Amino acid sequence: MTDKTLDIITIGRASVDLYGAQVGGRLEDMGSFEKYIGGSPTNIACGAARLGLRAGLITRVGDEHMGRFILEQLAREGVSTDGVVTDPDRLTALAILGIRDEDQFPLIFYRENCADMALDEGDIDEGFIASSRAVVVTGTHLSHPRTEAAVLKALDLARKHGLRTALDIDYRPNLWGVAGHGDGESRFVESGAVTAKLLSTLHYFDLIVGTEEEFHIAGGSTDTLAALRAVREVSGATLVCKRGAKGAVAIAGAIPASLDDGQTGPGFPIEVFNVLGAGDGFFAGLLKGWMAADDPFAADWPRALTYANACGAFAVSRHGCTPSYPTEAELDFFLRRGVQRPDLRNDAELEQIHWATTRHTRNGGDWSTLRTFAFDHRLQLEEMEGYTPAKGGAFKELCLDAALAVQRGRVGYGILCDNRIGRRALHRASGTGLWIGRPCELPGSRPVATEAELGPDCGGLGEWARENVVKFLVFCHPDDSEDMRAAQERVVKRLFTAARRNRLEFLLEVIPSKVGPVTADTTAALIRRFYQIGVYPDWWKLEPMADAAGWAAAVAAIEENDPNTRGIVVLGLDAPEDRLAASFAVAAGFDLVRGFAVGRTIFGDAARAWLKGEMANADAVAEMTGRFERLCAIWDSARAAHSGRKG
Repeated sequence: MTDKTLDIITIGRASVDLYGAQVGGRLEDMGSFEKYIGGSPTNIACGAARLGLRAGLITRVGDEHMGRFILEQLAREGVSTDGVVTDPDRLTALAILGIRDEDQFPLIFYRENCADMALDEGDIDEGFIASSRAVVVTGTHLSHPRTEAAVLKALDLARKHGLRTALDIDYRPNLWGVAGHGDGESRFVESGAVTAKLLSTLHYFDLIVGTEEEFHIAGGSTDTLAALRAVREVSGATLVCKRGAKGAVAIAGAIPASLDDGQTGPGFPIEVFNVLGAGDGFFAGLLKGWMAADDPFAADWPRALTYANACGAFAVSRHGCTPSYPTEAELDFFLRRGVQRPDLRNDAELEQIHWATTRHTRNGGDWSTLRTFAFDHRLQLEEMEGYTPAKGGAFKELCLDAALAVQRGRVGYGILCDNRIGRRALHRASGTGLWIGRPCELPGSRPVATEAELGPDCGGLGEWARENVVKFLVFCHPDDSEDMRAAQERVVKRLFTAARRNRLEFLLEVIPSKVGPVTADTTAALIRRFYQIGVYPDWWKLEPMADAAGWAAAVAAIEENDPNTRGIVVLGLDAPEDRLAASFAVAAGFDLVRGFAVGRTIFGDAARAWLKGEMANADAVAEMTGRFERLCAIWDSARAAHSGRKG
């Protein structure tokens, strides 16, 4: 199987889930919604990819914003989109849903003539199927002749090329037309037609997974054992029956006299917060165990069910479907450490690992190197001769033009830009592929304060674009008085908490040299203190260190507290290029230092001339482009020199 580029391909629904943000009320009363990727096979593919499986998806999406959202999110999750067709004539499916309590989840499917239900035989590419080790089908796509034909073609090709095959029964009565639009949360309605259709296809599969109710519809009986026996008559597949709080059982041979006699894995005593998507998370974990076996019928089912139960536990503990599923690192940590508190979403240690290992799905991009043009300055620009708010905003658009001229669509480039003077540039940068940091400290404040636009509770972050990184500058020093330290830490902790609540990355910039004398241990002491109060920045922005000892101490302080941090960028402090080159030469010797964030060294001269009317737009852009390009080359050369010595 060394020629296989994928482990699994899932087939079927792909939608956008609009999840009610309020919990405990009616869907009629929901005031806001969170947008997630959704649809059972889409969730399974993403969950499996997070666990290290190479996953692909076959479906259709619309040629519009929601379809593009799904494609982009699949790419961020590492799921192959080679089998996803963009349908120019139909809209992407939507699901609007909420959490009433642990048993009720109001749900409306918007799937009338939707894109994924237009999947047909022509969308099934033999080469794509042959590239995988397994095909996973979900039951909804057996409900319509066109989609059923596509699924059966994929299954025939899977048999031809020796792939494993699996079915998630995934019974949604209203998607089969046996329940009304308002019955989206209904999980079981008897239907002889649905039973007949399922029984006619079950012989295709090596693995069949469902709840007791789903096996009832597949086997045509509300007696679970009788239903399983009916399924066994037409299929030799391993049957995995999910039993809610009782866990799940795997039955590889004859149906036993009691479900308790099936193979099981340990369950986890957790609080049920949200049952939506739990089955898809369960299936992703099951696939991790199932695909590890050489023989699809000889899997280590207790181990596979342990993975599945754990992934299901994560899913029922968090908001959303795919966003709640664990990564491989998170799952390994959880299985080693065990349950510390039943409400997993409030387990700070676990949530930090979850956030840190799923960040790539929020911001995208490869940020192992980050060359940043920082033009988020406010006071410095306002103090220049000729400044007006209009001219300041126009100049920052020229700064963005220079950044884009250097970036040229490549990864590893970023900007720092504010929302007060630079609003037009900030908004125009969205979607360009640039890393975008956005400041929110009140310039020059000590003790530090946030910009007025955030409000006293930092609620203004709810309006920020999700790709913006919250950047916060603190002038602090280990020798600060207790009152000063406490005042600053309260603000930093409040802002950090608000950033996480709004799923925004957080960059903390600390500058001790403006407050007191600096030694090799000064910055490291500040870093440790912020971790002690529960602040885990995704990024650190640090001033240049005098020598390697200072960088070594800072890096050690970060790595001992957060091995999953994004990294460090070096600030410039308006230093000339030769001094920046010397500081880069030292900093580049540490892998955790990803790059730089430099501003006035790049834009200072151009700004002073342009604001006074002594430089044209094109000349200002050209000068800043040249300076930014030179700094990028200096950084890349410094990094290459250290990499060469290591090699």
